[in-house]
Amino acid sequence: MSVAPPLSDAEVPAFWRALGLPGLVDIHTHFMPERVLAAVWRYFDDAPVPGGGGWPIHYRVDEAQRVARLRAMGVRAFTALSYPHKPDMAEWLNGWGAAFADGHPDCVASATFYPEPSADRYVAEALDGGARVFKAHLQVGAYDPRDPLLTPVWARLSDAGVAVVVHAGSGPQPGPFTGPGPFGEVLRRHPDLTAVIAHMGGGEYHEFLTLALRYPNVHLDTTMTFTDFMAKIHRYPADLLPVLAEHPDRVVLGTDFPNIPHPYAHQLEVLVGLGMSDDWLRAVCHDNGARLLGVGPADVPSPA
Repeated sequence: MSVAPPLSDAEVPAFWRALGLPGLVDIHTHFMPERVLAAVWRYFDDAPVPGGGGWPIHYRVDEAQRVARLRAMGVRAFTALSYPHKPDMAEWLNGWGAAFADGHPDCVASATFYPEPSADRYVAEALDGGARVFKAHLQVGAYDPRDPLLTPVWARLSDAGVAVVVHAGSGPQPGPFTGPGPFGEVLRRHPDLTAVIAHMGGGEYHEFLTLALRYPNVHLDTTMTFTDFMAKIHRYPADLLPVLAEHPDRVVLGTDFPNIPHPYAHQLEVLVGLGMSDDWLRAVCHDNGARLLGVGPADVPSPA
């Protein structure tokens, strides 16, 4: 390891430059309609956190400032992940997400779905419209990913080879269909699905790492994993680090920006602190995300 960890957001560009990268690719960021984001922030304001201290939103600023912050740090491609908690919501979110991506060339077109009769139709339309990443939030949505209404959706996404960022782990709060069992059954039925397990499966790290190594297109995102905040809730097991070191192609940078209780740089600082190789960091912080999201060198301008 030769790269210095960034200790502030201002130091993030020096971090990726030292690795010889053109910037960062972050597969797990959130942009959504303002009233929806406001509801998400209210949830975090009231969220019980083990050990106390709450869940303060570090980037509680307007949308333009949030985009500008990512660009200033050199995040050359990011996502606008949104997720429904009830029927008749996902298609509207997809329309908003498509418009947002149209206005922000460094945002990868993002979409979502919910178990409802129209799901396969609007997922097909989102794919036809250029969506390159989907979000499934089993905890917030409180739905069973094995629902028959989603069977054609999983099959369609598997055939398309488009990544689905899935919050399937039971952390920080379990849901009725979180844990490795329900989504593990989806993977058994659709073994070629390109899935990204959010938070590395926080709460069930061993189990989701096992799934990632069992299926060829399953990845783990780093979102909040290893951070000081998450260590109080679900500390990552030290015995799994050598396995991660052996599989740099299965780990991809995610941060949960802006809904995080710490500076963006801290997520990168703790990745450096794992003691992995520079090649591992290059794969995780850029190359894997670029591959999964279909981001080429000419898709967006490299940060200055």
